[in-house]
Amino acid sequence: MVGRMAPRLLTRPAGARVAILEGRADSLSDASLVALIVAEGSDAVGRAILDGQARPDGLWRASAEDLVSVRGVGPAGAARLLACLELARRASAWSAADRPVVSTPEDVVRLCATQLRGLDREHFWALVLSTKNRLLRMVEVSVGSLNASIVHPRELFKEAVRISAASVVVVHNHPSGDPTPSGADLQLTRRLVRAGEVLGIEVLDHVVIGDGGAHVSLREMGAL
Repeated sequence: MVGRMAPRLLTRPAGARVAILEGRADSLSDASLVALIVAEGSDAVGRAILDGQARPDGLWRASAEDLVSVRGVGPAGAARLLACLELARRASAWSAADRPVVSTPEDVVRLCATQLRGLDREHFWALVLSTKNRLLRMVEVSVGSLNASIVHPRELFKEAVRISAASVVVVHNHPSGDPTPSGADLQLTRRLVRAGEVLGIEVLDHVVIGDGGAHVSLREMGAL
């Protein structure tokens, strides 16, 4: 029994834990951080997880099935890593305690890109704004398919009307990574603009987000 346990004791990530606890997380490699989270203690396991992804930021797209297929990663380790990724998505949504001003497509990307990264369905959100373009609320309007969003204007504007918003910016992701708007995106945008005009709530922009911060503003391309 002792002979079987010794190798496991030797692989515990004591050095990585110490670095984290001493505030030296930036001294660790990506593989060391991943290995520490899944609690396997071997950089080889961390490298195997990272190497198994198809693109540099592919870890955001990893599923539980992808992770447990790596030798040395069990369901508990996979759950911890996925929980860390989800927490990172949420934490990055708010850069300050004050409500941010949304006045450019880049502001939208800063607020939304990390949370939308790696999702395998189109998620359609509305950023509900005050008269000074301060964010009042971020609303998930719908979750669509691999390549389409199903959005009803009444669902998008319901919360905006309830909190007396002045305007909205709508945003959705393209799981393919290519933010080029589709014909359906253009048609939906025109429909939402018309509905907003009736309600007195301006649709300021529709931003489509792809991979790595790539994005397209339909206002900038003249589609609004």
